Amino acid sequence: MAQPRSDRRARHRPGPQTAPSGGRRPPEPGSFASAEAARVEEQRLAEDSASRSRIARARRAVRGLAVDTRPLREHRDFRLLWFGQLISETGHQMTRVAIWIQVFAITGSAAAVGLTGLVELVFLLAASVAGGSIVDRFDRRRLLLLTQVAFAGASTLLLVNALQASPPVWIIYLGAGLTAAISGIASPTGLAMTPNLVARGQLAQALALNQVMLSATMIAGPAIGGIVVGQAGFQWAYAIDVLTYGATITAALLMRPMPPAEESRTVTGTKAIKEGFAYLKGKPVLQSTFYADLIAMIFGMPRALFPVLAVQEFHGGAEIVGVMASSLAIGAVLGAVTTGWVGRVRRQGLATLIAVGIWGACIVGFGLANGSLWLALFFLAIAGGADVISAVFRGSILQLSVPEKLRGRLSAIHILVVTGGPRLGDFESGVVAALFTPVASVLIGGLACVAGVVGLGIAVPQFRRWRVGDET
Repeated sequence: MAQPRSDRRARHRPGPQTAPSGGRRPPEPGSFASAEAARVEEQRLAEDSASRSRIARARRAVRGLAVDTRPLREHRDFRLLWFGQLISETGHQMTRVAIWIQVFAITGSAAAVGLTGLVELVFLLAASVAGGSIVDRFDRRRLLLLTQVAFAGASTLLLVNALQASPPVWIIYLGAGLTAAISGIASPTGLAMTPNLVARGQLAQALALNQVMLSATMIAGPAIGGIVVGQAGFQWAYAIDVLTYGATITAALLMRPMPPAEESRTVTGTKAIKEGFAYLKGKPVLQSTFYADLIAMIFGMPRALFPVLAVQEFHGGAEIVGVMASSLAIGAVLGAVTTGWVGRVRRQGLATLIAVGIWGACIVGFGLANGSLWLALFFLAIAGGADVISAVFRGSILQLSVPEKLRGRLSAIHILVVTGGPRLGDFESGVVAALFTPVASVLIGGLACVAGVVGLGIAVPQFRRWRVGDET
């Protein structure tokens, strides 16, 4: 039955508007309240957009600072070498700390600890010069394998000596010297392998990753070494070192062969060595990368004094020695993992000078710590960060400007400087400490480093003006 028309009109007749909860009516379209609400909503959306933009920029900035891990992700052999050396170098750093502590425990002399650096330098000098020619003439993967076996043998000698009731100190010097000599071949081998393991555009990133790895081993190695020596004895530190070389040996067995360039096969012996040094003539920028590192390490490296300072200044033992050595590496790791920006730096010579100057200033701060261990560790950490930044720039300048056939020879000279400088620094700091005091030795060395790098910048203006792509 149809509804009455009046009932239908009543049903559709508009009634009074019901206010929303809270008793407030929504703003009428076109009213002042509606315009105000729209403005507030627009402002809120704009603020949200700006906040998201700031977060995105912050994320991009962090990614720009963080170390680029593409070489590890994209290149299998580089990844094998990197992780193998991460383990083996940790053991090697344990042995270095154990040698310093053992020599000081036997002799009680800062000069005797410094003498280990001079002994190592003599062995290193002989091996590095010849090693560059060897690296360019033979399969580098096979050389890597042989040098790791030799490292294990040298650490076994130190282990057997430590098991004696009265270990002769001369055997410790011999073991340290043999280890340094092997490094004279092993280090340029690994360094010369890197450009062939990654894309050319990723070389700086690969070198930065190598610095992360080396710095990480210099944190873990000395810290673990100090604890092991303090709690279990020298023999355990050397035994662990022997075992760790198995990691790089395994990596070398899994890597592809890396035969030398054909041109390198035709040049051998002293002629090959002369070619390496001849290449440096007339190249002030390349020479300056070596000078900068020598200035920093000869004058500013106080590591041989750590056993003495641990006792006399900080009233500790082997554990404090390990902590001081590790603090340098902690700063180096922090510096290395934030090297995402290095590829954007064009004036790498100036950047190197600044980094070395910061290193020297922090060593002075370390010397002025006046018995405060935490302050000393702080300055050592900052110094370590500056050192690794310098190393990345110096390595990049070298590897980008040296032809493949000479890369092993120049890498050998580079390693001789990088590893020989600290050993000369060990001797220098030990002698100065014996003549004056350990603290005076640290202060004199830091000030000499700052003065030396300023002098280098003035004497070789091409270096401080050098940009990527310029002649070296």
